[in-house]
Amino acid sequence: MKIIRSKSFTGERAWAALDIANMNGITTRLHWTDQPYKWHVNDGQEVFAVLDGRVEMHFKVDGVEQSTILETGDVFYASVGTAHVAHPLGVARILVVESEGSV
Repeated sequence: MKIIRSKSFTGERAWAALDIANMNGITTRLHWTDQPYKWHVNDGQEVFAVLDGRVEMHFKVDGVEQSTILETGDVFYASVGTAHVAHPLGVARILVVESEGSV
């Protein structure tokens, strides 16, 4: 059993992660960041939930870049093949559920 107080989690670098669980190859990790990630496509599906802060999520639909602002409590689902990149607007804490070893 674990109890995690996400608002108190900080990292020494952008996208620092706290491993919460690995359920048959599906990982759940809490990330702290204040810097953008990089454009990527995951090997599988990804669920991205903003627990604290705001994130501008950039993604491509049919090769065209779009973006949306994710507020605290919002969830972004990236299906297989969805190119995306997260840009936090200040400090953000994000819960990510994805296949083990994904980018």
